[in-house]
Amino acid sequence: MATDLPPEIPTANKTLTAKCYCASVHFTITVPSTSLPLPVHLCHCHICRYTHGTFSVFHAPLPKGTSPVFIAPSSLSSSTTSYVHGPLAASERLFCSTCGCHIGDRDLPSPPSPEPSSDNPPEYKEEEPSWRVATSIFDQHGEDIFQIRTHTFTRNLGSGGSLAKWLPKMGDRAIREWNPELDTSEKFPIPPPQAPATELDDDGKERLKAECHCGGVSFTIPRPNNIPGLDGLPAKYVSKKENNKWVACLDVCDDCRLVDGTHVIGWTFVPLAELQPHVGRDLKLGTLTTYRSSETATRAFCEKCGATVFFLADNRAPDEKNAVVDVAVGILRAPEGVAAEEWLTWRTGRVGWMDSGKKFDKVFAESLAKGFGEWGRERYGEDLVFEIP
Repeated sequence: MATDLPPEIPTANKTLTAKCYCASVHFTITVPSTSLPLPVHLCHCHICRYTHGTFSVFHAPLPKGTSPVFIAPSSLSSSTTSYVHGPLAASERLFCSTCGCHIGDRDLPSPPSPEPSSDNPPEYKEEEPSWRVATSIFDQHGEDIFQIRTHTFTRNLGSGGSLAKWLPKMGDRAIREWNPELDTSEKFPIPPPQAPATELDDDGKERLKAECHCGGVSFTIPRPNNIPGLDGLPAKYVSKKENNKWVACLDVCDDCRLVDGTHVIGWTFVPLAELQPHVGRDLKLGTLTTYRSSETATRAFCEKCGATVFFLADNRAPDEKNAVVDVAVGILRAPEGVAAEEWLTWRTGRVGWMDSGKKFDKVFAESLAKGFGEWGRERYGEDLVFEIP
């Protein structure tokens, strides 16, 4: 005789696994099932942009008392580099020392009250620091696990394009924007950004500054119509619509996601020989370090603050003169805003590597493509679709 079985009892906890591209960082988090989905915020402050080389971070605060558990041989001390952005920082940012992938941040210990002095040095409390983890490096990102809910620190993004403009919704669900009130901003000590910068070369021609947060990687790029005799491979990356601009695109591929720790990155493409100061095909400049991410490509990031800076495909670098390097848009310091629209023409009718993006987070990828396309039609009057060699 058949016996009715009781319904399956849901597990009290759920364990989620995260791993960077090179797998040097590998950890799990175990959270109460009742805390799911974990809320995800996209922080657009200049510190997050310039330390990642992207438009924002994708972070979820972990429930109190929850910390990543590293899987050997991975460990916090041996696999990651810590970056503290300044004396007002309340947390440290952590990224993979090998491939540069940001994994999140955790609180720095707070001194007790009253305020310490030279005669009364601080005695830090022993307590478990709170974590915010980069959700883009987990093995799953469905709406039932992580839910993108908020764009934060969007006030100073400029009037042009930004991820907050391109992603106003996740499906039919609106994403709210949050900015601290000016009279309470001391609770969120974000120092003012360094001034956006354009410079003039020896011939009086304009150049755009690119710089990571710590300043260890800094260079300028020219306008394409200021380069005499531009031809060959580099000429293919000049906008056909606006010949004083370089082309740019959004990329949601798995490789980029796992080497910068965010869902999406923006790239523009510039002749390597035209960067100032000079950068060779070895991508040596300041605090840059390189990672060979495949048999045909090299990536470069700042070894101090972790910012993604360059991607160099072998087929785009046949020789020093004709090499074209992908530059992370998040480190550009364009006065008009984060999308650098006075310097770049965006391919708004197509998001790069959509199949990868939809496989990882379908709602995000489709929502981004929709919002980006709508912005592009308003900005350019049409869907811009062009091949990037």
